[in-house]
Amino acid sequence: MLNIGWYSTARGESSRKLLQTTVSSIKSGVLNARISFVFCSREPGESEKTDLFFELVKGFSLPLICCSVKKFADAYQQKVGVKDEKLPVWRLEYDRKVMSLIKGFKVDVVVLAGYMLIVGDEMCKKYNMINLHPALPDGPKGTWQEVIWRLMEEKACESGVMMHLVTPDLDRGPVVTYCKYAITGPQFDNLWESMNTTPISQLKNLQGEENELFKAIRHAGFIRETPLIIHTLKSFADCKIKIDREKKIVDHHGHHIDGYDLTEEIDRILAK
Repeated sequence: MLNIGWYSTARGESSRKLLQTTVSSIKSGVLNARISFVFCSREPGESEKTDLFFELVKGFSLPLICCSVKKFADAYQQKVGVKDEKLPVWRLEYDRKVMSLIKGFKVDVVVLAGYMLIVGDEMCKKYNMINLHPALPDGPKGTWQEVIWRLMEEKACESGVMMHLVTPDLDRGPVVTYCKYAITGPQFDNLWESMNTTPISQLKNLQGEENELFKAIRHAGFIRETPLIIHTLKSFADCKIKIDREKKIVDHHGHHIDGYDLTEEIDRILAK
C-alpha cells in the first residue's frame, strides 16, 4: 500500500476537489493507497476557503497538521511572498518546523496539491515530493497563466501536464509522469486565426484571461490535471514506477526513464 503525505495551502475549490477525488479513488479500490496525513500552511481562522478544506479533511477522518507560514513570517518580521528560488533563512526554518511535525508519519510520497510555497533543499532531500506543472517536460516554467501566454507567443502545436519530483530547481525536477494534448485542430484553429497578428502583450491588456484561445488551452490542461495526479499515484502503488535512491525515476524493471507517458490512459478517461 502506498503511503501518501498531502501538502496544501487550500486556497480554493480545486484543492478540495482534488482531495475528494483522491479519497474516492482509495475508497473505491482504484488506488491501493492511504493518505497518512494532510499538512496545511494555514491554520483555522486564517481563511474561509481554507476552513472549508479543514472541514473536508476532518470529515474524511484524516490526520490534519497545520503550521501557519504567515505567523511564522511575522515572528521573523518577514513577508511570506518569496519568488526567488534561494530561500531566506526563516523559510528554511519553517521547513524544519514542518518536518518536525510530520516525522512520526509513514510516507512513501508527498503530493504538493495546491501548496503555494517553494520547498527548500533539506525537505526535498528528505522526502520524495511530487508536484503538478501545467506544461510538457520541455515546456515553459511558471504559473499556468504564464505557461499559456508563452504557448500563445510561440504558436505552439501541443502542450501537456506533468508531475515532477520537487527539487530546489523550480519546475525542473526529474519528470515522473506526463500527458500530451494538441492545441491545434477543429477546437483550436479558428481561435488561432482570430488572433491574426495582434501582439500577445496587447491581448493581455485588452482581454486577459477572457481571451477565447487562452480559455480553450486552459480547459484542455485543467481537465487532465486530476486524472494525471490519480494515475501517477496509481503507477506508484502498482509498482510501475519508483523513485530510486539517486532521486531518479525507474520503471518496474529498475531502468531509469525520462518520465512515464500516461497520455493514452488520460485520453481514455476523458473519452468516457
